[in-house]
Amino acid sequence: MNELRAIDRLDTAPHFTQADVDRLNAQFADADTHTMLHSVIEGGLAGDIATVSSFGAESIVLLHLIAQVDPGLPVLFLETGKHFPETLAYRDTVAETLGLTNLINLTPDADTLATKDENGLRWSYDPDGCCDLRKVQPLAKALADYDASFTGRKAFQNSARAALPRFELDTSDTAGRLKINPLIDWSQDDIDAYFEAHDLPRHPLVERGYPSIGCSPCTHKVAAGEDPRSGRWKGWDKTECGIHLPGQEPEDTDLPPGYDPAF
Repeated sequence: MNELRAIDRLDTAPHFTQADVDRLNAQFADADTHTMLHSVIEGGLAGDIATVSSFGAESIVLLHLIAQVDPGLPVLFLETGKHFPETLAYRDTVAETLGLTNLINLTPDADTLATKDENGLRWSYDPDGCCDLRKVQPLAKALADYDASFTGRKAFQNSARAALPRFELDTSDTAGRLKINPLIDWSQDDIDAYFEAHDLPRHPLVERGYPSIGCSPCTHKVAAGEDPRSGRWKGWDKTECGIHLPGQEPEDTDLPPGYDPAF
């Protein structure tokens, strides 16, 4: 009997290194955002790219910039099942307004939710675990098909983002994937000016005191002068959902003693 032989395959997918990241940051150090996006998307400098969008308070700025280059670029939206109705309506409005033709809604695994968040209240006692089930896991699965992703992070949003570069390695896995932050050096004034210059529709919750918008149970209003993201996970030692953290996996927390599921 002939021995089966594995077929040799050439892996052509980009595997970026820190040296690649340093080179790209140096290459585009003095380039404006429009130039950088055109070069990266049209020039294929980062392989297959998707953008991850929350369709939150300022998301339309990056989506508008990308749509001017390629309205068919995949836009990944995490449909967690916990969004404000206004966010879902805004998502549809933005997609239609900008002519986005490749909106992909990512949903949590139904069997996993049934096992680990049967009553849908995990956010109230384990927000890290809730984010992991509803955001981190679905996005990680989807990003396996891409070499790089755009994010809408900006340095002014909080201290954890203040020193982020334009290009970085996505440390959530070992695939050598890029994470690209086109708006990292934009100020709030830059964002507001772009809204005005292009007459972009605002998320309806912004004028109600929500400058940063995530899932409804974990998003609160922010007082004037406070950190724009201080309304996210208010009362918890938590500032990120987990998709931008270096591979941290929340523990599989059980119901705490005395927890009332009717809370």
